[in-house]
Amino acid sequence: MSKLLAKTLKDAVHEKRLVTGARQVMNAAGDPSLVVLSDSNNATLFHKASESVEKSKVPIMRYGGTSVALGKLCGLQFRVSALAIMGVDDSLVQSIMKENE
Repeated sequence: MSKLLAKTLKDAVHEKRLVTGARQVMNAAGDPSLVVLSDSNNATLFHKASESVEKSKVPIMRYGGTSVALGKLCGLQFRVSALAIMGVDDSLVQSIMKENE
């Protein structure tokens, strides 16, 4: 996975700009800059989360690993099925999306 994504996630955790969990992401107060969903989500959860987020036109990235790997990438000691990064510059989000295509 991308080094830029890993750095951005660790910075977001440190600065408390990260919302974790599918329900919390769907109900995220304010507009998240980027939503990341792990591959271990079931299809129903992925569809609900993406449908909820697409209404606000927030970019969604599918992380190619499990929720355990996504949690480790964030530097957290628990699994993360979905996360939203708040307050990140649009150019950084586009760089992350382009790097992970």
